[in-house]
Amino acid sequence: MPVVNLKVLGKLSKEQKAQITEQFTKTLQEVAGKPPEYTYVIIEEVERENWGHRGKLFSG
Repeated sequence: MPVVNLKVLGKLSKEQKAQITEQFTKTLQEVAGKPPEYTYVIIEEVERENWGHRGKLFSG
């Protein structure tokens, strides 16, 4: 049972989330032979104030 946990900075639209879920599921089926009915995709949207890089927060 594959579980994809994707963390993104900021917000995505519902349509973007649907497309991402579809593409990850399709890739796992084509590349790894994993059936779509056993694939889960979790999308976590992280606020800019909760994500840092190079010693600084993205929120400035």
